[in-house]
Amino acid sequence: MRQIGPLVVRTLTAPAVVPPLCAGSLRERDRLQWWVGDGGDPADLAGEFLTGHGLAGQLTGNLPAVARPHTAAHDPAVPCGAAMFVSAAAGAILAGGPAGPPSPAPAVPDLVVVVYEHRAHPDPSTTTGGTPTSWRLGPWRPSWTEQQHADAVEAARAAIGRGDVYQVNVVGHSAAPYAGDPRPALARLSRLPGARYGGVLTGPGWAIGCASPETLVEVTGGRAVTRPIKGTRPATGTGHRELLASAKERAEHVMIVDLERNDLAQVARTGSVRVDELYAVRRWCDLWQAESTVSAELADGVDLADLLRAVCPGGSVTGAPKLAALAQIAALEPVGRGASMGAFGWVGTDRIDLGLTIRTVAVDADRVHLWAGGGITWGSEPHAEVAEAAAKAAPVRAALADR
Repeated sequence: MRQIGPLVVRTLTAPAVVPPLCAGSLRERDRLQWWVGDGGDPADLAGEFLTGHGLAGQLTGNLPAVARPHTAAHDPAVPCGAAMFVSAAAGAILAGGPAGPPSPAPAVPDLVVVVYEHRAHPDPSTTTGGTPTSWRLGPWRPSWTEQQHADAVEAARAAIGRGDVYQVNVVGHSAAPYAGDPRPALARLSRLPGARYGGVLTGPGWAIGCASPETLVEVTGGRAVTRPIKGTRPATGTGHRELLASAKERAEHVMIVDLERNDLAQVARTGSVRVDELYAVRRWCDLWQAESTVSAELADGVDLADLLRAVCPGGSVTGAPKLAALAQIAALEPVGRGASMGAFGWVGTDRIDLGLTIRTVAVDADRVHLWAGGGITWGSEPHAEVAEAAAKAAPVRAALADR
């Protein structure tokens, strides 16, 4: 394994989707780490690794491990499940698009799968993030100026005007130096209100902290569900009314719902894709966000690799059409998306539950990295989009800075 600098940590703060019976009782059994430069197909690698541990065969019928209900009777010979992380670059490759610029945090792998078994006695560090130590976070430095961000939004609008694409998600990056143990700060981040996929995953020389509210894909009983989020306003009465009334936000949202319907259709039984809920307004920290629910019955023979290729990267962080949007992203953004805009969650014995890594940070030997952005349509106003990205990043920065 690669090892960089003084940050050498191996603790998992279990994602919120870990079965409650397992919280605090996990012990690492085996691990896969992969970088884009290593070659190979990340979906196949993940699927083969998990299948080797009896966790991810076919997702329908009577064959898969994920069809077995989870019980309190822990068999030491049977793994509990696995934490999985897929980077934005790996997701773009799975979709057949460009990986984009290099990540500003190259120590972080592009694919991580950690298989866990149960320990005899609970380990508090798997849920608390370890014993608090000194922590100091320095000033944030963006990879581009606010004007450069606004110019990228304008360039995305120009591409839409030419008919190259309908919507593009434009994401900015910033980094801050730190001193001390990052794990308690990342654990705070993972506990932000609404962080359905809150958790911390670490390895030699790197760590990822996630506070995402967005479901990329959840599979239970042969049915797949995705819950795209698109559309943001301050969590005030006025913000709620504006989000419900905004034709621009609703059009942006519906484009992504249609894209997610098409993504699921690649692995679905014919005629089974449906929109269960459209444009529901929900709260994450100090923001209102619009969320929809799209579901489908999986076709016979679908496996984890098929599922990852269908849904990665999530449409709400690319735009539409997906491949055209990925080409625009690769051209417009000055640094790679790294740990953000990918996938993070749990592959268990009875389900798969992966969140989209928005509100997510990466830590390397000396810096914390944060990404934030938003979907651009013809109706976007550049400086308003810059302000929206800053509003999304604010609760993450506050959680990390808290002593």
